[in-house]
Amino acid sequence: MSRLETRFAKLKGEGRAAFVAYVMGGDPGPEISLEILRGLPGAGADIIELGLPFSDPMAEGPPIQKAAQRALLAGTKLRDVLGLAAVFRKDDNETPIVLMGYLNPILSMGFELFAAEAGAAGIDGLIVVDCPYEEGDSLTDALDANGISLIRLVTPTTDDARLKLVAHRTSGFVYYVSVAGVTGVKEANAADVAPAVERVRKATGLPVAVGFGVKTPQRAAEVARVADAVVVGSALVDIIAESKDPVREVLASAKALGDAVRAARK
Repeated sequence: MSRLETRFAKLKGEGRAAFVAYVMGGDPGPEISLEILRGLPGAGADIIELGLPFSDPMAEGPPIQKAAQRALLAGTKLRDVLGLAAVFRKDDNETPIVLMGYLNPILSMGFELFAAEAGAAGIDGLIVVDCPYEEGDSLTDALDANGISLIRLVTPTTDDARLKLVAHRTSGFVYYVSVAGVTGVKEANAADVAPAVERVRKATGLPVAVGFGVKTPQRAAEVARVADAVVVGSALVDIIAESKDPVREVLASAKALGDAVRAARK
């Protein structure tokens, strides 16, 4: 079993959802980024979503746009993010890491080379926001060869016919975008999310993670009652932008979110 499969099986046995913490690789610089990354499992993150900085992150709201800009200004490139993951793996071989980014840097590197280096760095999954299903076979082939799951996005406007296509060759989990819009702007509503999660779960047979609209422990707990995983990103990267002690404060926030997810179904 992959790390993702193992983690979701473990959490299902515990009767709870996963807390997925998103941070931008290299934000605000390599040293602090690595400290945060290393501290997230101890703070309660079950899965880490690691952003690949890109100059035109079309699905992101202002917080993650600014995080990408900070990382790029610090000189972060795709291989630097893979390097962060590789260092993290020296001490932690259990926590799944999922990269989230855009197609251009991966395409520039080449699918086969990217997948090989990502696999060597201990990456478990990849979300490519702007890679449509129709263009994904070559990337999926390269990822499959290196044991990396391609995790696809489903939105509130994805109809049944499209959902069937999206499910093909998707693995690890499905990422349900809970709101129509970009990250960090609107809030997810658990009552609206619940039937959508059930529909996606039934169509794909995979765990469903909900993101794009979860910022507070209360909201995370509400979503954790109906989804298999809850993704929080903007709330954490906002702290990096504003704090004089980002490592301590990000990990404290992650702990509050993780505690809320753990207690949600009790």
